[in-house]
Amino acid sequence: MPHRHASIEIGLNAVIVSVADGVPQIVHVNDPNDATQDGLPFGPFDPIRHRTFEIGLRTWVEDQTALRLGYIEQLYTFGDRGRHRVTGDEGPHVVSVGYLALTRQTPDSEETLAKHNSAWRSWYDYFPWEDWRNGRPPLLDSAILPALDAWAEEPPAAGEPPRALSRKERMHLAFGGETANWDEERALERFELLYEAGLVGEAKRDGRAAAQRRAELPFLGTPMRFDHRRVLATAISRLRGKLKYRPVIFELMPEQFTLTELQTSVEAISGRHLHKQNFRRLVENADLVEATGATSTATGGRPAALFRFRQQLLSERPAPGLRVGGR
Repeated sequence: MPHRHASIEIGLNAVIVSVADGVPQIVHVNDPNDATQDGLPFGPFDPIRHRTFEIGLRTWVEDQTALRLGYIEQLYTFGDRGRHRVTGDEGPHVVSVGYLALTRQTPDSEETLAKHNSAWRSWYDYFPWEDWRNGRPPLLDSAILPALDAWAEEPPAAGEPPRALSRKERMHLAFGGETANWDEERALERFELLYEAGLVGEAKRDGRAAAQRRAELPFLGTPMRFDHRRVLATAISRLRGKLKYRPVIFELMPEQFTLTELQTSVEAISGRHLHKQNFRRLVENADLVEATGATSTATGGRPAALFRFRQQLLSERPAPGLRVGGR
């Protein structure tokens, strides 16, 4: 049998994150062929037009959203077979390089995005079980954990690779329970477990047997094109982890801000409610900010002191972050 050579195309994905009114938001681009499916900004890498992946990414994002990105970092390379499943598709296999981008919203950004068939949307629309700011999400106990318990009791599917941990152990590690507490950094592990158990819409679309058996159950969160929700989960895990050892939160803040605004943004990203006095003590001990001498009356109450990020911190110690949450 002659050896077949697969055709491969390199794509570039961007998870563009901002915080507005206490909501962690990402830019989604509408599928021109299916308005019901959200997707991340995406385009092919053109080695003739783009000298580097990063230049290519910035070009595609500007073309699709009119946004000029500031801070970006490479996330991961996504190349699983079938990740761009399309019925009858025999086109090139798409390997995508994912990026995390942090930006601040401007007053006209919503209007600008709308002109480019894109918009801001809360990332908790896609991952409602990740938002613990108002306590434990009811969805966990009403739907997710019972369904995972049932799946964990099923025998492994034919051809399923052996794993070091049982389904039950993986479930407890990802979602907490008998042997572990909730760890906000495990967003990707939780999504992958839900996909494997057939509890998200992408699993049904991709023909996962577990999803076909659960066709009568509502699927969890808003699905996305291809594997874009997995890319987004990767970005959430990365950002939540990085929050603890790098001052990335200030990429999402205006130049001057109150400590309440800073706390609200940290809570939005981490998905955790933080005690006000403990948070202020944490910020003070970390020496992350400095007072500007100005105040804000935007809340309508007593004037609140305005702060800014203390830039010299970057040269003073190697891991200046905010150690909130698990781990």
